[in-house]
Amino acid sequence: MRVPSEIIPKTETRENRIKRLQMRSMRRGIKEMDILLMAYAKANLEGMSDAQLDLFDRLLMNNDQDLYQWVTGQVAPPPFLAELVAGISQTFQK
Repeated sequence: MRVPSEIIPKTETRENRIKRLQMRSMRRGIKEMDILLMAYAKANLEGMSDAQLDLFDRLLMNNDQDLYQWVTGQVAPPPFLAELVAGISQTFQK
């Protein structure tokens, strides 16, 4: 599933996109999510395809309370985010 094109600046380079996603990962609101998402972003964003970056961008549009419950296994994430959330959870468990 792709992020709506109006959200991603048309002139954004891949390098700038990764930097933007890294910043959004560490400036969340809930410190726990800052730590979890920052670690995942640092370890994975560079190697992601454009489609995977789209999905991560879409994940970051969700509120921290939902993200935290998904990552900690308290609530199942939406099916299209399940694999990504599992990857984030595994980063935290390492």
